[in-house]
Amino acid sequence: MFEFDQYLGFIAFITILLIGFWVMLFLTAIIPYWIGGAVKEMLEEKKEKKRLEREKI
Repeated sequence: MFEFDQYLGFIAFITILLIGFWVMLFLTAIIPYWIGGAVKEMLEEKKEKKRLEREKI
């Protein structure tokens, strides 16, 4: 049977594994979505700026 120290080691291992999983999920799903939205917004701002300059002339 497991001793108490082994049980704590197993709990620590599972905790670290789950934290790693959620960090990996965050980095592979949310951050590219965030970067893509920022790039899209930047391109729309440039397009709007060019449109305003054309109307001004």
